Amino acid sequence: MTIKPLADKVLLAKVEAEETTASGLFIAASAQEKPEFMKVAAVGPGTEENPMTVKVGDKVIITKYSGTDVKLDGAEYTIASVKDVLAVIE
Repeated sequence: MTIKPLADKVLLAKVEAEETTASGLFIAASAQEKPEFMKVAAVGPGTEENPMTVKVGDKVIITKYSGTDVKLDGAEYTIASVKDVLAVIE
């Protein structure tokens, strides 16, 4: 099964969250924040108001708490609007 985003939506793959602090302390999974760095897994065609500005494979920074979280075949994704993408990491 695959997910195909519609309109100005992007499918973002979650990047593993940091499990330890810089000093080596472990962070409980329940205390980890939603990742802001994600990888684009699929894109919709875009709209006139919101043209698609990212492509599959781009590493991006998104707004905190944006999008809808979904699970498919054991993998976790977020579906968000292209407006929620703040920057592409090069």
